[in-house]
Amino acid sequence: MTSWVQIPPDSDFGATNLPYGVFTAPGRDQPRIGVAVGDHVLDLSGVLGAGEGAVFRASSLNPFLAAGPAHWAATREQLLELLTEERHRPRVEPHLVPAAAAALRLPVQIGDYVDFYSSRHHAENVGRIFRPDADPLTPNWLHLPIGYHGRAGTVVVSGTPIRRPVGQRRGDDGPVFGPSTRLDVEAEVGFIVGVPSRLGESVGVDDFRGHTFGVVLVNDWSARDIQAWEYQPLGPFLGKSFATSISPWVVPLPALAEAFVPAPPQDPPPLPYLRERVSSALDLDLQVWWNGGVVSRPPFRHMYWTPGQQLAHLTVNGASVRVGDLHASGTVSGPERDQRGSFLELSWNGTEPIELGDGTTRTFLEDGDRVSIRATAPAIGGGRLGFGEVSGSVLPAR
Repeated sequence: MTSWVQIPPDSDFGATNLPYGVFTAPGRDQPRIGVAVGDHVLDLSGVLGAGEGAVFRASSLNPFLAAGPAHWAATREQLLELLTEERHRPRVEPHLVPAAAAALRLPVQIGDYVDFYSSRHHAENVGRIFRPDADPLTPNWLHLPIGYHGRAGTVVVSGTPIRRPVGQRRGDDGPVFGPSTRLDVEAEVGFIVGVPSRLGESVGVDDFRGHTFGVVLVNDWSARDIQAWEYQPLGPFLGKSFATSISPWVVPLPALAEAFVPAPPQDPPPLPYLRERVSSALDLDLQVWWNGGVVSRPPFRHMYWTPGQQLAHLTVNGASVRVGDLHASGTVSGPERDQRGSFLELSWNGTEPIELGDGTTRTFLEDGDRVSIRATAPAIGGGRLGFGEVSGSVLPAR
């Protein structure tokens, strides 16, 4: 499917992608919703007029998400027609904004955020680092997707600078207080809920596509030294809650129709409520960039627990999900060394320095460092589509 809009051949945002985001631009000072098309952002509030475009004059995607799947599908069909049929060019072209002139904002008002721990390769690496003389997996890991409730109020859009957190960490003679010295990233994939569920009812494991609007990239920044001191017995807290970055573009599930693949085998078989008949695993290829060079290429298709299993598990006790809620995969890591999605793993807890493209070496993040996570997936009709990027630079502690 080709568009009359000039789209560079290596663009993340071809005519079959059409991810949604929130932006401002010169002459468009109020936030509004657009879709990315090549090197442009299409202002939906303008091109769709005062009636049907009203839902797109909003500071988040939530009102559009609340309109439901039938409205999402009709809007996507209409946009595909507008952008691929030349006869619509006079109507659409005035509402195309150069992407370079658009300031991107947090796309969704997030009510709840849950982060998982779904990569077996990541979990085994962490286990070998911290429990070298024991089984790398805890006894429950192969039976349920482990997760924790994060802090929705510190989810920020890509490009937001990240202040180095301070807190308690282990010292030789007890705890010490100060800036984290082991600041890390976690390359993840996140899922935006579009259809809510009722309190007291669970979402079936095969209902993932019926409740999920789209996909974003996630960087769950982590202060490993603060985390190591505080996490027993209740799990992540201040080592995680200071910031989580997401990409500004939400790729809708229909754009990923060619990316769904069979999930990896699970042994032992999960309990019935986690047994998928239709796999929700996705074939995404991630890249982690550190100060301008690629240091890792994590493959999402190796994730042990799928997005559908995550959604089923987080609601099985009757917890509800709401429009705009976010749940993330946890660190994406593959079987090879250059597929590890955190610097904890890449540097093997600081014992194996990583050489960056400029010749410098690192184990964990230093002030001024910049990290970007990108990803691609098979596109409808062939080729690849992209997600843009989620990036952030480290500021010194206050």
